[in-house]
Amino acid sequence: MLALFLVIAGLGLIGWLTARMRAVGFRRGSTARFSSLPSHFGGYVALWTMLPAALFLTIWASTAPALVTDRVLRDPAAAQLPPPGFDRAAILSEARSLAAGNSFGAFNPLSQKLAPAYAAAQSRFDWIGSAAALLLAFAGGAFAYTRVRPDFRARSKIEHVVMAGLLGASLIAILTTMGIVASLLFESWRFFSIVPIGDFLLGTHWSPQVIDSADPGKTLGAVPLFWGTFFIGAVIAMLVAIPFGLMSAVYLTQYAAPSARRWMKPILEVLAGVPTVVYGYFAALTVAPAVRDFAVSIGITYASSESALAAGLVMGVMIIPFVSSMADDSLAAVPAAMRDGSLAMGATASETIRRVLLPAALPGVVGGVLLAVSRAIGETMIVVMAASGVATLTLNPFASATTVTKQIVDLLTGEAEFDSPKTLAAFALGLTLFIITLLLNIVALTVVKRYREAYE
Repeated sequence: MLALFLVIAGLGLIGWLTARMRAVGFRRGSTARFSSLPSHFGGYVALWTMLPAALFLTIWASTAPALVTDRVLRDPAAAQLPPPGFDRAAILSEARSLAAGNSFGAFNPLSQKLAPAYAAAQSRFDWIGSAAALLLAFAGGAFAYTRVRPDFRARSKIEHVVMAGLLGASLIAILTTMGIVASLLFESWRFFSIVPIGDFLLGTHWSPQVIDSADPGKTLGAVPLFWGTFFIGAVIAMLVAIPFGLMSAVYLTQYAAPSARRWMKPILEVLAGVPTVVYGYFAALTVAPAVRDFAVSIGITYASSESALAAGLVMGVMIIPFVSSMADDSLAAVPAAMRDGSLAMGATASETIRRVLLPAALPGVVGGVLLAVSRAIGETMIVVMAASGVATLTLNPFASATTVTKQIVDLLTGEAEFDSPKTLAAFALGLTLFIITLLLNIVALTVVKRYREAYE
């Protein structure tokens, strides 16, 4: 397949060169103004040579395996296959591996018999696909070459193709989001047809391992999950991220020398690029034992090693760059005249920061904090590795706590049936979390937009 793509790319290059030479030929010695350059004509022919063939190969790659399997099932040896099911799929998969040379032995003798049929069918359909792709490449290139004329607007045609590609890319993102939302809505609707929405949103007992078939809502109350998510992500994490993020932004914008800012700001932003699984290991292996030892040293005997404080502290460190970056941009966007005017009136630098810069930058800072909160409550790896799976309603930071994301992972990695309330509860939790983070992002972006308009 790769070799075929290279051949088609070579044909596209040949089309580009020939069309460009033809365009240079009819432009030579002419004083007329042309709407397109020779490279535009070459690009137009190259696109018509490569795009139809590449699109066909992409579609063919997804349909050819089914055609190959259908061809193999017509082989006389396939009459010995068991009825459709796992055993038949395993035999066909093994025969396919033998035919492709990815396996050197067969567990089932029937796979050995079907391997030649697979190889023959695969070779046949590979030749058919290659011939059709090359034919499309030649036909597309020839069609485009016949349109290379002085009055042809090749530039506008290429721009239309580029715009169509950009539109397709944006539609893929939009359709993907719509698909995610639609799947969440559909599966959540199935869950709420089993469990009343009031029991789910207002219930205080969460125990999906033991579900009462008569009244599943009794053990699927999500209030402890919402409280744990809020307590870890919006309270403990923010108590770490807001002071450190805001103070680092103030120092970098108001006190740090340019040379210090050049190396301190990138180091601070490196925290945003650290994989969350690394933060999870750090929380589970380093922070959680230290927090438990500290709790025991101050007399809290039953402190948990999977405490809300351990997960919240590491999560707060992780989102410091989000708060710092937004606060940095907000402080830098405050007009210099306001700072200079305050200093000219005799205010000190600290007074100017407290009474002029921070109030002026407050909308941007608030927007950054809200974005950081939405990032924190959607965090998964840290809470999976450091937080507990016990759903509790407590204000004790040294006690066990769990979050919505932790429970989603636990529910979808179990062995329960997909149609059970236990599994469907993950989609209801995901929909609730999606709505919360969406509202937080809307509020944050609205605040930031108003702030930017105030100083533009």
